[in-house]
Amino acid sequence: MYRILVVDDESRIRSIIKKYAEFEGHTVTEAADGMEAVHLCRTNEFDIVIMDIMMPELDGFSACREIRKISQIPIIMLSARGEEYDKINGFELGIDDYVVKPFSPKELMLRIEAVMKRVTRVAAYSMKKKNVVVELDNGGLRADITARLVFIDGERIDMSPKEYDLFFYMLENRNIALSREKLISDVWGYDFYGDVRTLDTHIKLLRKSLGRYASLIVTLRGVGYRFEG
Repeated sequence: MYRILVVDDESRIRSIIKKYAEFEGHTVTEAADGMEAVHLCRTNEFDIVIMDIMMPELDGFSACREIRKISQIPIIMLSARGEEYDKINGFELGIDDYVVKPFSPKELMLRIEAVMKRVTRVAAYSMKKKNVVVELDNGGLRADITARLVFIDGERIDMSPKEYDLFFYMLENRNIALSREKLISDVWGYDFYGDVRTLDTHIKLLRKSLGRYASLIVTLRGVGYRFEG
């Protein structure tokens, strides 16, 4: 079972999440604002954070940015708006999932389980794989899958955790047509509850990170994507 930090300035929301999480056997700690959340992450160990965006003292985006300086703990962001800007901003900061209010507590529990399974799977994969390095364009694009490092023309490129997962998966399946459904299932690790635009948003961010190699990710209209290399 998981140690969950729930961060929301609405006590009713915290109470609902805590009720369902504890019913599933998880341990829940509450925080009413981003400042308190950062302090708790610095002084305690959690398995996952559920955090609202609009909060006093320190908003969710700023809190996430501070937490990412000290930890790669999985973060699921909550928002009442659901705008693409919020999603892109959150994913660029390295959040793992995004849930729009009002949400189903049962769905949120499933998303928590899915994120934790993915984190465990990625860790196990990294332990199993040894010295997996892919080089394209005579080394112009170099990816060390084992160490989760990407270099373009010798310069290290920083990506969000989900960008790394998506990029390495596409690298290992390069020159193969990948449907949106397969990408979501294999990279996210569950039947996606949102819409496929979340995947498309991550592809957009990944292309931005890849710079002059963005064109290696080819859009297959009506199907999905293919990484050519």
